[in-house]
Amino acid sequence: MDETVRTGLDGVVADETRLSAIDGDLGELTIGGFSLDELAGNATFEETLFVLYEDRLPTADELADFRDELAGYRSLAPATRTVVEAAAEGGQSAMDAARMGIASASLARPAADDGASGANGETASEEPERDALVAVSQLPTIVATYWRAREGAEPIEPRSDLSHAGNYLYMLTGEEPTDSEVRGLETYLNAVVDHGFNASTFTGRAIASTESDVLSAVTGAVGALKGPLHGGAPGPVLDMLDETHAADDVRAILEAKLDAGERLMGFGHRVYTVRDPRAAVLSEAAEAFYRADDGGDEDFYESAVETETVARDLLSDRRPDLDLETNVEFYTAIVLRGVGIPQPLFSATFAVARVGGWTAHALEQLADNRIVRPRSKYVGEYGRTWTSIDER
Repeated sequence: MDETVRTGLDGVVADETRLSAIDGDLGELTIGGFSLDELAGNATFEETLFVLYEDRLPTADELADFRDELAGYRSLAPATRTVVEAAAEGGQSAMDAARMGIASASLARPAADDGASGANGETASEEPERDALVAVSQLPTIVATYWRAREGAEPIEPRSDLSHAGNYLYMLTGEEPTDSEVRGLETYLNAVVDHGFNASTFTGRAIASTESDVLSAVTGAVGALKGPLHGGAPGPVLDMLDETHAADDVRAILEAKLDAGERLMGFGHRVYTVRDPRAAVLSEAAEAFYRADDGGDEDFYESAVETETVARDLLSDRRPDLDLETNVEFYTAIVLRGVGIPQPLFSATFAVARVGGWTAHALEQLADNRIVRPRSKYVGEYGRTWTSIDER
């Protein structure tokens, strides 16, 4: 029996999926059969979700019905709102609030008619497809409620007449977003909705493989995403961009960071040996947004582009042995800043997008399930003998 250890499951093909495909050498990402550059800037987020769930584009009537169904789950149960506000008042992070809130989202399920439960204690009200929609619909409300409480403001009730992306922006500020803001956020949500068997997605699939419920799978995925090695870089990217934007000499700032042994955030990726295709899509979205009549600070955008150019040049000179091309976090920071997402919510907004992929993967796992059960290689001792407590 092969006992080759691949730490971090590096290179291990654990299962099949129709949801997304990554070619790291060519810098290509396919989502639901569409190349990323075909999907991200054209689809609404609701259309992308439909593709992930149904494996096809919706008709106009199907899309209208799907939007209405999603909107119907946006409001939080009182207890969920209470725990999310308590997280904000207690100084917890947005990701902690997201984990607490989504763990209580089962309160949005209809009560079981007769209290019946299955062999493992699941209630009769558990429905995987509905739970997927509950998770996708409620996570933006959870994050927005957290932010309003953190800022000392009353929560804003969701609106069913706004799109998924538009409603999220509205709940953060109480102001209806511009078309450019909605399109910018939708492009971001589409670009990061799914990305193979990354750590959070694989966590969710492993949970679903036990035939647990979809909301438990999403809760575990949120916990995995909270780790700084998975989804935490856009915030530090924005810190760097703010620093270079205020500087007279971008090269000097970046050289000083490298001389001090610091990483330039937003460059390099474990999977891609060339520029991250999501960075390419989001760079186009950023340019379109910042140059639009109702867009953002064009000077900041120009400064960010200069920072990318200088950083890639420096990294190529100093580390020619590494493939340190621009990754998704670099332009994530630029786009999210532009459309009005506060920096402390960057990782949670990533979750607002990726929950679409998490739920689709959980449903795919449940449809043709085999429990995830890898082996381990024992490296401990053998043959030890027991010593009684009075002889140790």
